[in-house]
Amino acid sequence: MDLFEKLRTPQSLNRFAHFAEGYYIYPHLEGDLGPRMMFQGKEVVCWSINNYLGMANDPEIRKADTEATEQWGMAYPMGARVMTGDTKLHRELEAELAEFTQKEAALLVNFGYQGIVSAIDSLVGRRDVVVYDGESHACIIDGIRLLFGKSFMFTHNDMASLEKNLQRAEKEAEKTGGGILVISEGVFGMRGDQGKLKEIVALKKKYEFRLFIDDAHGFGTLGEGGRGAGVEQGVQDEIDVYFSTFAKSMASVGAFFSADAYLIEHMRYNMRSQVFAKSLPMPIVQGIQKRMQMLKARPEMKEKLWANVRMLQSGLRDLGLKIGETNSCVTPVFMEGSLQEATHLTKDLRENHGVFCSLVVYPIVPKGMIILRLIPTAAHSEEDIRITLDAFSAIRQKLADKAYPQEEYAYVK
Repeated sequence: MDLFEKLRTPQSLNRFAHFAEGYYIYPHLEGDLGPRMMFQGKEVVCWSINNYLGMANDPEIRKADTEATEQWGMAYPMGARVMTGDTKLHRELEAELAEFTQKEAALLVNFGYQGIVSAIDSLVGRRDVVVYDGESHACIIDGIRLLFGKSFMFTHNDMASLEKNLQRAEKEAEKTGGGILVISEGVFGMRGDQGKLKEIVALKKKYEFRLFIDDAHGFGTLGEGGRGAGVEQGVQDEIDVYFSTFAKSMASVGAFFSADAYLIEHMRYNMRSQVFAKSLPMPIVQGIQKRMQMLKARPEMKEKLWANVRMLQSGLRDLGLKIGETNSCVTPVFMEGSLQEATHLTKDLRENHGVFCSLVVYPIVPKGMIILRLIPTAAHSEEDIRITLDAFSAIRQKLADKAYPQEEYAYVK
């Protein structure tokens, strides 16, 4: 049998490509990054960009990025950091990130997804056991797939389930002579609820484990000065390995880990995705330094973000819409309906109300569930929120009245 023959039949989301690509999947947003963008030739209020602090199109940021690119180009430094790609600026930024996140040391990595996969691989051996939240991000799941040792999944944010699986992990670790790593998130990016870090940390009194937290959505948005979910919940010192990406609040690329110095040294020499990859380009590093300066110097960005979050979320609740247990900026709107209704509902939002947000349906969520995911930012205005609330009021009523057709809306490319 030809190895690739089976791939002629769509295996996953690509089964929707014939009618969805370019509109629902791989949509083409155009114009300056911000709360208003162009889609299909029309201006829309955009709620699908993780530009939490509004830095993406900030004039100071644009100027700093441009000047850094003119100074260094995108090639510098060439080579992996372990060979020829280390610089003083890389080390300075790592020291700043370590201090900011209240850890001894930090390590820059090129991408968050690959970074987490590689970090898990470097920290956990064949004798060790991983216990992880069932709604962990795909990068965590993929990192766990590479394990030679065992892993146990606990029900999302369920401490009874975590404790039960810690007991299973302890028995396994006793047999192998290994240790236990618990993995959770500061903020879960789909539902918006924070990980129960304080409750997880409390279990350290009963069980011996180390804690790894992915705080991609918490860094910059939660805690004093934007220091993240661990600071927000008062347990940052109990997080053994802290991770965040620059792709959200910092409106850039790359990521970092912070931890005790000996752990960071181990990761620096053993994370294969970094040892064998080109160093993060200098304009990115210098650009992140500028972003860190702004994060510290302009607390009003975070204040404006949260004013918008409160206005949007309270307005959605007042309309009787369900936004779950979010206690972060991530704002999911949960509705019931078919995939076919979801496509027409989304088209209605975009074409008739000028509101663009991400649609999440089966197989990412159970059949019959629709999630419209909104990401408020500091750049949004009260008018943006008012337009969006009016739009959601209208589509909610249409959905209740079964006014949307049961045939898929076929986007014509």
